[in-house]
Amino acid sequence: MRQFTMKPFSEKPHIEVTVPGSKSITNRALLLAALSEGKSVLKGVLFSDDSRVFMKALQILGYDVVIDEEKAEVTMMGNGIHIPKRKAEVYVGSAGTAARFLTAMLALSGGRYEMTSSEQMKGRPMRPLLMALESLGAQFTYQEKPYSFPFIIEGRTRNKSENKVFLNIDESSQFLSALLLSGVFCPEGFTVELTGKRDAKAYVKISMKMMEAFGCHMKQCSENVYEILPGQSYQAREYQIEPDVSAACYFYAMAAVNGGSARVNNVHFDSTQGDIQFLKVLEQMGCHVRDEEAGIVLTAPDDGTLRGITVNMSDFSDQTMTLAAVAAFAEGETVIHGVGHIRGQESDRLRAIGTELNRLGIHCEEREDGVLIQPGEWNCSESNPVEIETYEDHRMAMAFAVIGTRQPGIVIKNPLCCRKTFENYFEVLTKLNLELK
Repeated sequence: MRQFTMKPFSEKPHIEVTVPGSKSITNRALLLAALSEGKSVLKGVLFSDDSRVFMKALQILGYDVVIDEEKAEVTMMGNGIHIPKRKAEVYVGSAGTAARFLTAMLALSGGRYEMTSSEQMKGRPMRPLLMALESLGAQFTYQEKPYSFPFIIEGRTRNKSENKVFLNIDESSQFLSALLLSGVFCPEGFTVELTGKRDAKAYVKISMKMMEAFGCHMKQCSENVYEILPGQSYQAREYQIEPDVSAACYFYAMAAVNGGSARVNNVHFDSTQGDIQFLKVLEQMGCHVRDEEAGIVLTAPDDGTLRGITVNMSDFSDQTMTLAAVAAFAEGETVIHGVGHIRGQESDRLRAIGTELNRLGIHCEEREDGVLIQPGEWNCSESNPVEIETYEDHRMAMAFAVIGTRQPGIVIKNPLCCRKTFENYFEVLTKLNLELK
């Protein structure tokens, strides 16, 4: 499917959907199950391009991974800190979590591994993590550009390792999560001290909570200092993965811009995922939110008017594009800041937002760490459609589809890039529209 022509809702929608499991939690659970002693059963697993890349990599490394997509389950025999194969070629695709988590795991294990990736992943940030791993004794041979994929992990020299690591997470908090999750390979323990400016640790908190669930405890000494305690190990268990709040937010956004309501089953405010904060943003814009037994329900503003806001989205930056889509229908300007790091994700997301909104007639001023959005006169219609470039970025495709649920003339190019996290997203949208006929 090369493109998808959006069809606006014919009336105010009342959406009820179930979304797949969380990508972030799925990939963390896969890593923790591999590093545990014994059999773990993971339930509610997300099956997407990213998670399949992670599972395939674990199988290549010699792990016994039993996959049941119909039940959304994965059963894995963990091997503690002893990776079954000490030599292997591992492909991480475009999956940032797989790239960072597997690199840390394999670099600290002491084996020899050839790490390859997609062209897109070659351009994404890795240097701070790789430098931290080098300080812990890991050795790398870079095959193209320094501190980028592809590279060979040559093993870990313990007598050259430090017990204190300095790390900058301005470009990605996954660097810190990667070190914490694989810290069990260092029986002597070590300390991580953060050096950058970014204070966005929602996903780090997920990592820490999941580590505890699998029996490994660590110590946060201060806001920017984390201690991997010596002698820790993971224990196998059954683990239920939460629904993906990132995916849920697109449906809440659709309800907001169309004057309707949305309930995403099994999503609640006690979620560990940082994107739950997006619902508070929609509340500030005038929506009503309530947490019911079946899931959170969002209702559009009583008068149908969304208010523009100023918000720092550093800690839930995956929803920057979703808010940009909502802001196109709001009254007044919306300013998003604190998200300069998303320039280095699947696409330069700030440049992508600005380019595509301006093509649609919505004023968008690109700034160093965010955007300013001012609604304008739409350039598209049913008779004059505009094709939205998605830049091989799943979140661009899903967020700009939100616009197409209200504004005629939106055509999403390369919708299959959504396979990275939500492979049947556009099928779900089609069913929602059919129900309104």
